[in-house]
Amino acid sequence: MTMDSALFTLVSGSSPLLVNIPHAGLGLNPGLAGRLTPSAARLADTDWHVEKLYGFAPALGVGLMAATHSRYVVDLNRDPDGKPLYPGADNTELCPTRGFDGEPLYREGAAPDAAEVARRADAYWRPYHARLAAELDAIRSRHGYAILLDGHSIISEAPRFFEGRLPDLNLGTDEGRSCDPGLAAAAYGVLSGARGFTSIHNGRFKGGYITRHYGRPAERVHGLQLEIAQSCYMDERNLEHWDAQRAAPLTAVLRQLVETLLHWTPARTNGP
Repeated sequence: MTMDSALFTLVSGSSPLLVNIPHAGLGLNPGLAGRLTPSAARLADTDWHVEKLYGFAPALGVGLMAATHSRYVVDLNRDPDGKPLYPGADNTELCPTRGFDGEPLYREGAAPDAAEVARRADAYWRPYHARLAAELDAIRSRHGYAILLDGHSIISEAPRFFEGRLPDLNLGTDEGRSCDPGLAAAAYGVLSGARGFTSIHNGRFKGGYITRHYGRPAERVHGLQLEIAQSCYMDERNLEHWDAQRAAPLTAVLRQLVETLLHWTPARTNGP
């Protein structure tokens, strides 16, 4: 089944695996474009082209869900109550007000107040998560378990968040809490063995709200996040340009990762 709403696109699969892409959207809510600074209007912090990187997934029976609105509207990978992902570090908000470069996203006096943030959460965040949760519940009901792969990318150097250059492939499993250890080992085995790419497991990016909230192995839902350094598949100076040939080596790794997740089955199931 293919579903297309104002908030997301969704191709339901026939397998236990769902790939979710919450940050590749470019849509803005009414009036927002005129409130952003000229620099912010480029939407530079988008997870550029990630939906294309996983474009092969539906043909393998894998579900594919992707947000259509920008993370500048509301960040689907943040706690709706504002709880920080990484206490003590520099965290982006539910409705970001600064870019990854640390510069303001809004013209002076135009940033959203608490009431507007709440309205955006109600209009965008909650409906998206309601559909994501329903899809995972349906997968678990059909197969006895569900696997969620949350797909992300980021500029390879972002001093606001980390020093130096980010590894190419950053697997996050919330320090092992969001999925079965065997599944995590199988996934990281693919990434760590990928020729020409660097990798790390539970490094700077350990999994955001989505991975931590939905990844509940005891309830037979296993969550993993993959954060990809954009320099390993695109020209970071030419954000909107998609080069399938340049991305082909990474796409091959992602296909191997997805196939590995599809071949994994839990030794036993627990919980409801």
